[in-house]
Amino acid sequence: MGDFGPDSGGRIKGLTIIKPIVYGNIARYFGKKREEDGHTHQWTVYVKSFRNEDLSNYVKKVHFKLHESYPNQNRVVTKPPYEVTETGWGEFEVVIKIYFNDSNERPVTLYHLLKLFQSETDIMLGKKSLVCEFYDELMFQDPTQMMHQLLTNVRPIMMGTYRHENDFEEKREKTVNNILNAKNKIRYEIAELNERLKQSKETILKYKNEILKMEECDDVLTQPLQCPTTSLPSSTAVSLPSATSSASTVSLNVSVDNGATTPTTVTTATTSEVPTSLSISSSATTSINTLSI
Repeated sequence: MGDFGPDSGGRIKGLTIIKPIVYGNIARYFGKKREEDGHTHQWTVYVKSFRNEDLSNYVKKVHFKLHESYPNQNRVVTKPPYEVTETGWGEFEVVIKIYFNDSNERPVTLYHLLKLFQSETDIMLGKKSLVCEFYDELMFQDPTQMMHQLLTNVRPIMMGTYRHENDFEEKREKTVNNILNAKNKIRYEIAELNERLKQSKETILKYKNEILKMEECDDVLTQPLQCPTTSLPSSTAVSLPSATSSASTVSLNVSVDNGATTPTTVTTATTSEVPTSLSISSSATTSINTLSI
């Protein structure tokens, strides 16, 4: 490999390289507690390539940090397979730190909960190993010239093909299908909610218009009623027909300015004849509707 200098040849802007990996652990139950130390399981924690590549081409070392109860809890592996095998009786978090051959690339840290126990009968009896592993990706964004060369010239693993206990391709297909189904379901629910929202807005507008119409009717009903009137002066003479009776009753209907008809009766006590005229005094506007004798 050529000399790239202290900056590893500089970074390649806009380039992203992804390397998929698998990490986790496999554990096997002894069948009983070991007498000398009380341990119940043997386990192996590991990091490996998903595509059966030789990680050593760009990985310098992998640091596994175990529980503090283990002597030498910091285990460093500098070549494949990148794994640590131990025995124990309890689960704990393992810190996995991956260092690269290009020191200008920052290390990547993974966290894995060491899994020992599961309810499956065969695993509990020690007839079957427990596997707990995960898929992840190392993403190199704007890698250096040196790292780019290391990442693009990887070799296949010479010790045989890694076998993944989990079928990640099948999981990937199921996950993608689940995501697509969820997106379609959400899209349908959004369309349904939009339609309901549209109907609600139309209903609100309809009721608003009805309320406005009712308010306009209320305004009309609360206005004073205007009726035509015939104004009379404060003192008005009304001519009456002559009569021969000694006493007469004159009935006069007078309509005041509010539109109501108020019957007014005027009686004369003249013994000789009914007066031929009648004086009406009023301080209000008055109209005569009928006059009867």
